[in-house]
Amino acid sequence: MTNRLLLICLLALLGAGSMAQSVTKKRPINPKDIYRLHAISDPQLSPDGKWITYNVSTVDTTKDKRNTDLWMVSWDGNESVQLTNGPDSESKARFSPDGKYISFVSSRQGATKGQIWLMDRRGGEAKKLTDLKTDLDDYVWSPDSKKIALVLRDPDYADSAKTKVRKPYVLDRYHFKADMRGYLEKGATHLYLYDIATKKIDTLTTGIHDETSPVWSPDGSQLAFVSNRTDDPDRNQNTDIYVMDARKGATMKQITTWPGSDNNPVWSPDGKRIAYLRSTGSANFLMYDQPILAVIGRDGGEPTLLSKSLDRPVRNPKWAKDSQAIGVLVQDDRQTYVGQHTLDGKFTKLAGGNRAFSDLEAVSAGNWLTQMSDPQTPAELYAVENGTTRRLTHVHDDFLAPLELATVEGFTSKSKDGAQVSSILYRPAGTLAGKKLPTIFYIHGGPVSQDEFSFDLTRQLLAAGGYAVVAVNYRGSNGRGLDYTKAIYADWGNKEVLDILGAADYVVEKGIADPERMGIGGWSYGGILTNYTIATDTRFKAAASGAGSSLQLSMYGSDQYTNQYETELGAPWKNTDKWLKLSYPFLKADRIKTPTLFMASEKDFNVPVAGSEQMFQALRSLGIPTQLVIYPGQFHGITVPSYQKDRVDRYLQWFDKYLKGKTL
Repeated sequence: MTNRLLLICLLALLGAGSMAQSVTKKRPINPKDIYRLHAISDPQLSPDGKWITYNVSTVDTTKDKRNTDLWMVSWDGNESVQLTNGPDSESKARFSPDGKYISFVSSRQGATKGQIWLMDRRGGEAKKLTDLKTDLDDYVWSPDSKKIALVLRDPDYADSAKTKVRKPYVLDRYHFKADMRGYLEKGATHLYLYDIATKKIDTLTTGIHDETSPVWSPDGSQLAFVSNRTDDPDRNQNTDIYVMDARKGATMKQITTWPGSDNNPVWSPDGKRIAYLRSTGSANFLMYDQPILAVIGRDGGEPTLLSKSLDRPVRNPKWAKDSQAIGVLVQDDRQTYVGQHTLDGKFTKLAGGNRAFSDLEAVSAGNWLTQMSDPQTPAELYAVENGTTRRLTHVHDDFLAPLELATVEGFTSKSKDGAQVSSILYRPAGTLAGKKLPTIFYIHGGPVSQDEFSFDLTRQLLAAGGYAVVAVNYRGSNGRGLDYTKAIYADWGNKEVLDILGAADYVVEKGIADPERMGIGGWSYGGILTNYTIATDTRFKAAASGAGSSLQLSMYGSDQYTNQYETELGAPWKNTDKWLKLSYPFLKADRIKTPTLFMASEKDFNVPVAGSEQMFQALRSLGIPTQLVIYPGQFHGITVPSYQKDRVDRYLQWFDKYLKGKTL
């Protein structure tokens, strides 16, 4: 009997050990995990500082779309409450300043336009507050919680006929098309005042100019907002900050005069000043720019440029409660950190490291609410308390639990012309030291953006396919200073390609990449650079170019960048040689030997589908292995979950075929 009991105990222990091993064993991430990944956004702090609302977006696989619900977490992180749970998405949750209500925007109950709904914090179902007949872009509560400033687009009556057949587009604007919005007829965005008690709407602004980004003065008497009131706003990026009394018929007063852009006004809690972001440059086109934190008196005057000497782009300015300091997010060489400028010119880095912060809100002295991501963790909400981060949400715990992710590290390479270039390397989990890997260079778009030490789903999925993945912050990226960003002005496909090739030389020299099994790909400007690179160098054995272009001359008038082209390159009929020079991937397509997968979105007005069609046709005519994939109904960014998965599946299949010899 004793021996039998011992045998039973031994088997039980072995079984428990086996179960524990099966529970703890991790697996590589795969494209199906796209359906499991949530997205968190738009944190908003309650007036008493005890609660935060935020959006959580999840995939509804039966409808093949994302649905957004509202959640709330306590400041101590101990309590989490789901506020909405239904088939219709909700967004833009805001606390009323008196703390009694949470408002949000939704098209629930069959509404054709997004309406504002009110949820009583004492309980009960949300009730529809507005019955708007046109599109709501934004809304802001007044400090006394009795009114709401609305940002509404002018009504579009073109498809109001009983037949529902839209009237022809009649276009006479310089800027006549935009991605997602489509063709742009006349019409503007204006400010309105909604009275909660009477449900009456007063018109604050009218005319041909847009007014956006309204913010209330702390005493509730005035609104500051942004507008471009030049003769033809389509031809420049000039915006200024205006102030007006919050009443019908009031006159607006211009308080900034910079010829460039002045945006993102934020009123100081004491009502004396307005912080905002000002462009460094003053030209008509400002892509290669970085915002400066500025402060101006509520009545105007000469602004103080607090971050000019920092030579890094700042964003999300938020006043500290004492009105003596302003928190900002700073992009700096693969990081985005939390910083603080005081009015007397002192700058302090509050929280940083190899991670990326986004969103910022002052809570109390020394304490901030933020959102943060690192290479192993998608974005979550955090408290920053005297420089220390404390996690508030755990939205992604279930997503991460079974996954084994790539290791991530930074490196610096030297380009042929001596430029120092910062990059990020993803190595597949469990990679043996010294093993050369097939390597994919996945190039970011923009070009004015940066690859950061944050969670990158696409690169993690590529790495899980057995590839080293390289993200290159080529010249034209931000986070390295204004000169670095402006280095590619009117010189596309030159220095960026040198930087990509320099990074390739580095990973080969260090024994990371197998030089005979390297591929390249990207989306948007990443697709454009893929085309430039394979037309320059034949070392890449496979390529995947998404939403790119090559015959740049053909993009004039067919995409949304006419103002950029005429400012940066000159009109095609005046500066034809420049346009032809920048079109070399198409005009010298016979140099390309790389099998290339082209992808595009059917309704993309940012980089139209023609850019991919032209390159596909060229390589097809030349007999180079190629394929064209077009995603139906999609704009520049792909939003349908099954299409997002399909894109990664096709990346892996294409690279596997040409870098690993697998059959499609």
